[in-house]
Order: sequence, then C-alpha cells, then structure tokens
Amino acid sequence: MSRPAPSALRTFLTGEMGGAMLLMMAAAAAILLANLPGVAGHLYHAVLHAPLGPILSPRIGPMTLHLWINDGLMAIFFLLVGLEIKREFLDGGLSSWSKRRLPIVAAAAGMAAPALVYMLVTAGRPALGNGWAIPAATDIAFAIGVLALLGSRAPASLKLFLTAVAIVDDMGAVAIIALFYSHGLDLAALAGAAGVLALMVACNRAGVKMLSPYLLGFLLLWFLVLLSGVHATVAGVLAAMTVPLRRSPGAPDAVDSPLHRLEHAIHPWSAYLIVPLFGFANAGLNLGSDALAALFAPLSLGVALGLFLGKQAGIFGAVWTAVRLGVAERPAGASWGQVYGMAMLCGIGFTMSLFIGALAFPDNALLVEEAKGGILLGSLMSALSGYAMLRWIARPAASTTR
Repeated sequence: MSRPAPSALRTFLTGEMGGAMLLMMAAAAAILLANLPGVAGHLYHAVLHAPLGPILSPRIGPMTLHLWINDGLMAIFFLLVGLEIKREFLDGGLSSWSKRRLPIVAAAAGMAAPALVYMLVTAGRPALGNGWAIPAATDIAFAIGVLALLGSRAPASLKLFLTAVAIVDDMGAVAIIALFYSHGLDLAALAGAAGVLALMVACNRAGVKMLSPYLLGFLLLWFLVLLSGVHATVAGVLAAMTVPLRRSPGAPDAVDSPLHRLEHAIHPWSAYLIVPLFGFANAGLNLGSDALAALFAPLSLGVALGLFLGKQAGIFGAVWTAVRLGVAERPAGASWGQVYGMAMLCGIGFTMSLFIGALAFPDNALLVEEAKGGILLGSLMSALSGYAMLRWIARPAASTTR
C-alpha cells in the first residue's frame, strides 16, 4: 500500500519558515524599490498600477497587475484558507466543540481588542473609522514561521493552538470583508453567484469526486462575485466549502479525498508565489522625510498599537479567563509565559492587515501608506517581543495545567 501524502497543514506547521522568509524578502524588496531615487522609485508603482487587461467590472475599472494579484491570485489564497477551515472543522483540530471552544474565544477577543484600541486612538477622526479592522487579523505564515525558528522551545500544542486561533481569525476576516468592505451590490450578479454556488453544492451532494467541476465553478463564482460588489476573494472561501472531504479520523491524509488533493496542490503555489507576490505588490512603503512623522499619525499609531497591545491583551486575557473559569484547558505542555509569547506573535498581522488596509481606504493613497507603516511597525514589535518571550523568558510548563 502506498503511504498517504503528508498533510498540507502538518507541512505548514513544520516547514512554513521558508514561505515566511520569502514573504519577508518580497516585502523588503518592495520597500527598497519604492524608495529608489528619481524615476526608478516611481517605476515600482507605475508597473503595478498600469492597465493590464480588460474592464471586468465597471466598479473597479481596467485590470492592473495590482488588481490581478489582490482580486485574482488572492482568491486562490482564500480558496486554500477555506479548504483548511473546512478540513479543521470536519476532520481536524476544530472537529468538536471541546476543541473549538478555546480557539474561538481567543480569536474573537483577539479581533475585538485590537479594533477597540484602534478606535480609541483614532477617536474624533471620522475619516479614519473605516480602518478599524486593519489590526484585527493575524498573519499565520509569519507567526508560525517565528515559532519554527524556536524549535523545541515552542511545544507542539502551542503551534497547533496558534494555528487554530489563526484559522478562526481568518474566518472572522472573511466575514468582515464580505460585510463591511463590499459596496454597491449588483443583485443580478449576486443571484448568479448564488446559482453557481448552489450547483457546486449539488455536485457535492451527488457524490461528484472530480475536481474539475469545482474548479470551473470557482472561476465562474469568482467572476460573478467580482461583478456583484462583494470582494472577489470571498469566492475562494465559498467555493472551498463545496469541495468534498473524506473523513479519516486518526490519519487525516486521505489520498482519495478531493479536498485533501486540492489543498496539497494549491499550498506550494500559495506559500511560495501568491503570498510573496501579494507582499511585494502591497508592502512598498515610502520611507521619505515624512515617514517618521507619519508613524506617529493617529492611523499608524492606532494600527500599530492595535496589533501590538490589542492582540496580546485580547488573546491572552481570553485564554486566562477561560481557563480560570473552567471553560477550557491551557494548551498541554505550555506555560503561561509561553501562552503569552504566542499571544504576542498573533500581533503579526502583515498579509491580512495589508489586504484590509487597501480595502478600507481605496481612494486615499496617503491613508493606505500610513496604514502600511502601522502594520509594519506593529508586526515587527509583535514578532520581536514574542520571539524574545518564547526564546529567553518563558519557561516550560509545570505538570499542572491550571
């Protein structure tokens, strides 16, 4: 008998450091190119925003390289996110309410607290109100990448818990994008998207195992959602929910499961091409003479403090409260110091925060730049402090779990 293919999630947990490093290098390259003197510096933005295709939707105008990456390739990234969410909820670490309880509570608090910090910092500035969700997201690739650098100093249960929190966090981010960053809905296109989704569900119920009908449905769904006014990346998560999964308790690597096959096929492209391309296209922060002053602007401060303070306070506070009330148990083998270090790492909001930042202020390049500065600052502080806590400060857990 052939050995099952390794789980994409397990590969993600053990080897995602390479993808995180590539994303970091892509972001650094973007910042470098955006700050080259003269014409060279303008070339970075000119190439990204030059028309590069037809007008698929009058709402967004001619397609550019930036739009193809953010609205097109990132839909594939969200398809992978949806596949991982479905896998975990039906056949993985979130397959029962006892397993879901703590990650859901932690993720909810970890989204609410940063938003609250942001709103407090930007209070009295209505123009900035739309950015409340920017610090609410966690970048799972970077966070797991930092944990990978720590090796055995971060227990496996902590990695699994961080992944579970980030997956629930992704669900919240998708809901936020669909509900708060969709405008001017086209009801006819929305009805068409609902019809395509219904056909995909019917294929699932009919026992169709071939991936081709689901991939074709995903393309049609993406186009109709793009036309509808809902952000096109939501199509990825919706399509993922229709892909059949064969449960395999105790050995979640079923080679005959359509969902598993698609997840394994997409994962390398997402980790090593799509996400780095997104980072390259969106992280080009201008570090001119006004950059330092911009970091102290209310928007930048709100995002940075939301990521750095709000995330750790929300997640650690929720975990501590849930354990003390007997609602859930602390991750096995992890001390409170290690849990706190993990909560700090959740403040790395790079990819999803950049994505939401671009949606929050689509017609104001200055505010998008300020959001980028806050995202980079907050994510850097979270990464360094979380690493330091787990590497040099936190001690392994004692035998008790309370």
